[in-house]
Amino acid sequence: MTTVAGFLIALAALALLIVLWVIATYNRLVSLRNQVENAWSQIDVQLRRRFDLVPNLVETVKGYAAHEKEIFEKVAEARARMMQAQSVPEQAEANNLLTSALKSLFAVAEAYPDLKANQNFLSLQNELANTEQQIARAREVYNDAVMMMNTMVQVFPASLVAGWFGFRTKDYFPVEEEAREPVKVSF
Repeated sequence: MTTVAGFLIALAALALLIVLWVIATYNRLVSLRNQVENAWSQIDVQLRRRFDLVPNLVETVKGYAAHEKEIFEKVAEARARMMQAQSVPEQAEANNLLTSALKSLFAVAEAYPDLKANQNFLSLQNELANTEQQIARAREVYNDAVMMMNTMVQVFPASLVAGWFGFRTKDYFPVEEEAREPVKVSF
């Protein structure tokens, strides 16, 4: 009987260890999912801040460059797409369009010395630059959290727990293609 009792105790201890491991793995997955969601909300805050700055910037530039209608339309269209985007890939694409449109807007501003000296424009430009830096930092944090979550969801044996409880991999926030191209410097 002691052999059977010992075997049952060992089996119960093994079952308890497996249950504890499943609980710990589940809790880790929940923690990682929450980190990803928090990191995304930080990106969203910065994108909204940027979104709110853009109309002020456009109105300031419009006063100096009223004939640059196409650029203002591109900025407005990109801003509208940001509002409609729901998923991470959609928001990333809309963000890239807005970045491109803003680059065009700043290129136009370069042609107007009075605008470049305008305090309101300079203030908006600095605030937008600060926001862009915060978006880049938030994107790094988000992508790091996604990497940790995706790794946990994909590695064995944690993938078993992830599958049982419906945890899925998350999408990265990609960098725009223009940022991958070499910087062009001309003198």
